[in-house]
Amino acid sequence: MTTGGLVVRYALFAVVATVANLGVQRAVFWIGGDSAGWFVLAMAAGTGAGLVVKFVADAVWIFDEVPTSLRGGTSAFLLYTATGAVTTLLFWVTETGFWLWFGTDAAREAGAVIGLAFGYTVKYRLDRRFVFRAGRSA
Repeated sequence: MTTGGLVVRYALFAVVATVANLGVQRAVFWIGGDSAGWFVLAMAAGTGAGLVVKFVADAVWIFDEVPTSLRGGTSAFLLYTATGAVTTLLFWVTETGFWLWFGTDAAREAGAVIGLAFGYTVKYRLDRRFVFRAGRSA
């Protein structure tokens, strides 16, 4: 696959994961309101949804590495989650900052999109190096 094709595919899956994340967040806010506690729950639930969507997409369509065993899949998912720890903090800080600074749902979501876009760019490099074998052997 060409580098341009890979970038387009990765960006497309980042958008899909972002939509999943924000969709779950909206559902949590709809259920519980927009208090600080529901905000934290919404971010955590959205992050979990986006994580699963992005892991599957990356494993199958970006790195061409479908786990062949439960152990291998679990190991890859744990490594994938670990590489996402710092990028998730970046996303959370950006989203929270926009929400606190501007006080609107639109601003919160704009902060989420900015944080996720930057985080996914960094995460690709981490995953290529530490998570998926194809990237480590290249």
